[in-house]
This record gives sequence, structure tokens and C-alpha cells, in this order.
Amino acid sequence: MNTENSSKVNFASSSSERAEKKSRIVILGAGESGAGAAVLTKVKGFDTFVSDMSAIKDNYKELLDSYQIAWEEGHHTEELILNADEVIKSPGIPNDAPIILKLKAQGTPVISEIEFAGRYTDAKMICITGSNGKTTTTSLIYHIFKSAGVNVGLAGNIGKSLALQVAEDDHDYYIIELSSFQLDNMYNFRANIAVLMNITPDHLDRYDHCMQNYIDAKFRITQNQTPDDAFIFWNDDPIIKRELAKHGLKAHLYPFAAVKEEGAIAYVEDKEVKITEPITFNMEQEELALTGQHNLYNSLAAGISANLAGITKENIRKALSDFKGVEHRLEKVARVRGIDFINDSKATNVNSCWYALQSMTTKVVLILGGKDKGNDYTEIEDLVREKCSALVYLGLHNEKLHDFFDRLGLPVADVQTGMKDAVEVAYKLAQKGETVLLSPCCASFDLFKSYEDRGNQFKKYVLAL
Repeated sequence: MNTENSSKVNFASSSSERAEKKSRIVILGAGESGAGAAVLTKVKGFDTFVSDMSAIKDNYKELLDSYQIAWEEGHHTEELILNADEVIKSPGIPNDAPIILKLKAQGTPVISEIEFAGRYTDAKMICITGSNGKTTTTSLIYHIFKSAGVNVGLAGNIGKSLALQVAEDDHDYYIIELSSFQLDNMYNFRANIAVLMNITPDHLDRYDHCMQNYIDAKFRITQNQTPDDAFIFWNDDPIIKRELAKHGLKAHLYPFAAVKEEGAIAYVEDKEVKITEPITFNMEQEELALTGQHNLYNSLAAGISANLAGITKENIRKALSDFKGVEHRLEKVARVRGIDFINDSKATNVNSCWYALQSMTTKVVLILGGKDKGNDYTEIEDLVREKCSALVYLGLHNEKLHDFFDRLGLPVADVQTGMKDAVEVAYKLAQKGETVLLSPCCASFDLFKSYEDRGNQFKKYVLAL
């Protein structure tokens, strides 16, 4: 369906449906989240319209057409949007986008897909957020539940949209990865189990370069929780510890830590993973599928979540030991002539890169760069000095990287032409026994469609060496 035709459909469907006095819901953005939200609104009998400033992917057009949902792409027709009773906004659209400001000015509620979907299911919600580790933790929790035979869905930043699953195949549990952008437009949604992995600076360009705004967004995962609910968090995160008292938390607290310490109900002691609440659990640390300190935290958070949901110890133990990991997160790609290549394209902030560098046991040629989100590279400076033998800047605008890292005196390559050249120059810079690590610290949108696209291109060109 082209834009012209879709416009005709829009007017026709709108007029006929408004005659029936249905509430009108407009969905802005037609990616996974928006298309799923549109299906659910249609199924629930609303006058539904979808508008996307960009081109809509063919698979989402087909989905919308199969439900006879009116849509447009490449522009926003204001008269078809501003007459909405409620608007569902895709998380990628900033809150200060012109159409959003117009909607807010006239008092039209703007909510997230997750908020809307939550109205139509009685499923238990296990929600995970954090600056780092949330995708791995979400995937690991889902793996535990799925392996145990639970009727469970994976949603949010990964998996199918929650709204589409509620519309087509509702589950008893949902494991939902939530970004700060999704949390921004959630108001009445309630997480039965909320997991907050950590908070470090990220996306500050979306939060007026104010860290507190970003922190407050992350803590929205605890809103509406009751004493019957659970809040799982890293006990040693200085920001979380500072903020706990501010948010009037009603949920039962389940803090975890690397070692046994005051307050922590999950930790490692004598090389054994231990969870003390609600049911005691233990397993040998060396049996965990995921290695490294950051992955220990992911495993602890996942273990507590499963424990709270009543998954048996045996099932938890087995799933924690046979989990395969997440694509684009410290993913081993290949060894070429004694040089290891690791894809960590999902490291879209500085702290993620810190974790990656910390886990390296060899010298590293680090590929970094992309769309900077107000990054402060000071956090990785010491690790770069210690671990890196060379740096490859991959991005259209590498000035900030030059300004910060060149003074360290490491060999540097500047690549603005794409991943093929970045891989080839990194390969030339690396010595046998070293590692080429793609851990960009930045968003991908200057040269790539997504971090997945960036990671896939890295793997493609590594395997072509």
C-alpha cells in the first residue's frame, strides 16, 4: 500500500468508524511496538489509525492490512492525529517531537504500548530495566521460565510486542525488558516483579542532559507496586542506594551483591551462588553458563525472579547452567590467525564498554564510536590505558573521540566509511594473541540501521577475512 492509497483508506475508515462513535486511538510509529499496539486497539474495537514519519517495513504493513487498519507513512497528517482520544507513542519518538507537543498542549493522553497492553491482560509481569545487563537478564529469566514449561511471553525491547501477544496469544507470565523511553509513558502499569540492574549515565540527550531525569525514569519501574510485589536491585549501585528512600517503595526488597554483605539476599560465598529468600537456593558458581562479574549480577537477578515465581530449584539450576547468551553482547565471532574477534555491538553506552573491557584477558584493539549521546569517556580511560593496544574510531563524527583518547598515545585509526574498513584496519593493527573488540559506547544510527545491523556487519566482514 502506497502513501496515496493509504491516505484514501484512512479517510474512509475514519469516517465510517466515527459514525459508530468509537473511541479513536492513534498510534505513532509502526515498528514492532506500534504495529502490535495497533492490532490490539483494533481487536478491542477502537477506531484505529497508524502514522509513521518514516517508511513502514513491509512485514508491518502486511500485519496492519490483515487487520484492516488504516495507516500512513512518510508524514503525519495532523487532522487525523489531533482528533484522537488517546495516542500510543512508540518509544523511539522523543517527548519533544512537534506532534507530541501539540497533543500534550491540547490535553490528549500520550501513553506507551506497554501501558495500553497492560489494561487487557491479567498476566503476571516481570519487568527488567537498567543501563546495562537488561537484555541478558531478560533473556535469561525467559529461558528459565520457558525451560520450566511455564506459559510465558518475551516482550518489550526484545521479542514480540506485548500488545500483539495480548491480542493474539495471551500468556500467564510476561518477561519484559523496559527502556527508560518506554517507562516515560507508563502510568498505571504495574510490575509484579521489578528488576533494576544498575544506573549509569545513558541517553542523557533525551533527558535534557540531566542525570536525575534519567534516574527518575528508571525508577518508574517501581510505580504502582504493592506490598505483594517484589523489587530486585543491585545492592552496591551507589545511585540506587541513594534513591531508594525517595520513591516511597511499597514492594518487598530483594537486593543482590557479588559477595555476602548486609542487606543482600543473593550473593556468592565460598564459590557458591546463594539465594536466601523466599526459598533457599544454591549452586556452584562455576556451573553458571555466563561468566564474568557483570554476568554474575544477571544470573543472580534472574535466579531471584524465578525463585519468587515458584520455579523449582532444579529448573533454575539447569537453566542457569545451559543458557546460550545474547547475540551482540560479548559474542565470540571467530579466531583469525590467532586474533579473536568479539561482537559487543549492544554496548551503546560507556558503562557497557567498561564491562566488556574489564572482562578481556588479552590486549585489545577497540572499535568504538557512532552517535554520541552525551558520553563521558572518563569511566573507561583507565581500562583503555591498561587493556588497549590500539583504537579504531568508527563514525561520521569522531572529533570527540580524538579529543579524549588521542592524548593516551595509542595507535589510532579514523574510519568514516563503514564496518568493512573498520574490521580490516583493526585486523592490521592487532597482533597475534590479541582481541579485536567491537564495543562502541555509542548508538548506531550514524552509519547503521540499528546495533543489530552494526553487529551483523561486523560478523560478516570478520568471517570474510
